[in-house]
Amino acid sequence: MSVSTQLLDAKHWVKVRSSLDPTQSNFLIWTGSIHSFIPGEKRQRLFKMVGMSVSRCLPTEENSWKFTSRELTYYLDPQTGEKLETWKNPWTEEVLPVMHVANNPIQGLFKGQFPAQVDDETTTLSFDIFPAYPSPLADPKFAEYFPNPDYQAAELFKFMIPTDELFDDQVLSISKLWLSWDRIGPWLPWMKMGDRAGYLIYSATGKKVDGFEQLPQLLQDEINTRMPLYRDAPADQLDTEDMTSWLYFEKHFDAYLAGETFPIPAA
Repeated sequence: MSVSTQLLDAKHWVKVRSSLDPTQSNFLIWTGSIHSFIPGEKRQRLFKMVGMSVSRCLPTEENSWKFTSRELTYYLDPQTGEKLETWKNPWTEEVLPVMHVANNPIQGLFKGQFPAQVDDETTTLSFDIFPAYPSPLADPKFAEYFPNPDYQAAELFKFMIPTDELFDDQVLSISKLWLSWDRIGPWLPWMKMGDRAGYLIYSATGKKVDGFEQLPQLLQDEINTRMPLYRDAPADQLDTEDMTSWLYFEKHFDAYLAGETFPIPAA
């Protein structure tokens, strides 16, 4: 078995992440755990998690596609795996509403080439992302929740797919995809950690699934009853900025203070 680094066209990444068929919505799911990391303290597993992305790619010109998607991630009890409505902060003892992730949209443009490790059976794509930008919560009213003027994190992705599917022109969407996702990031604003030292470490694995009915039951139930918008990807890119947990906290801060149940229902 030989392994080589090859430059792949954007169409290959479209097949991996979504589909070359712009009429289809495609689902990725992930499960894992979130741990605390505080210098001098033993780590704690704070949450289990389960999440999904529903996406679509639309061709714009040769070897170029618009990408649009929506994402949900739920924070779960680390022992029972049940969806959390509230969370008792183990450092402050305060009971807080849990603000689950509902990012609509997440968008981008896929074009050009990118490297991959290719062997006879499996191709591996690695994407290491280091977002850093001014915090949207740079306002004194958010000081107890996220006092830092800047947001900074690291997200490390690996996608493993069958090489024969990747290079088969008859295949519009990779059917067998395994992913790993690791993230190092700051305390989430809803955790109300203030300026306490430390950060969160996420560790998750996932896969592509063939349709809504293959989502984990919690996600199906939430989408069917509260979040129907997340059953499909947008038909085209939306004329708005990408949603993040920080922007979502800013947008729904009053609902958070009122103790409402998250995510806020989406029609």
